[in-house]
Amino acid sequence: MIDWDNLVLGPLEAIFGEGQRPDGRVMFFPAGRAGYPIDGVFDSAYREAELIDPLVGSNNAQPVLGVRLSTFLEEPAQDDEVYIPSIAKRYLVNDVRPDSHGWAKLMLSEM
Repeated sequence: MIDWDNLVLGPLEAIFGEGQRPDGRVMFFPAGRAGYPIDGVFDSAYREAELIDPLVGSNNAQPVLGVRLSTFLEEPAQDDEVYIPSIAKRYLVNDVRPDSHGWAKLMLSEM
């Protein structure tokens, strides 16, 4: 069995994560509770293609934070918030999209 968290996700976050930047780590604020630092891979213009019609495609750009679920005290949820220090912005979590390996995309919107 592959230990995705230690062999893949941890090294990925160590290279591309916000915590490697001089501005510091991402702050995660669970709804109604105190915040704490996490790491994550931020993309300010993530694009997800959606096929509306086989001949006509549509895509939308939105900010997203890729995170290791093992770093959370409890799983992230809609209406939580994150602060990205590299761009000095706070975002609202609209959706949490986990994969089957311990990673999740936090789909964000500006506050």
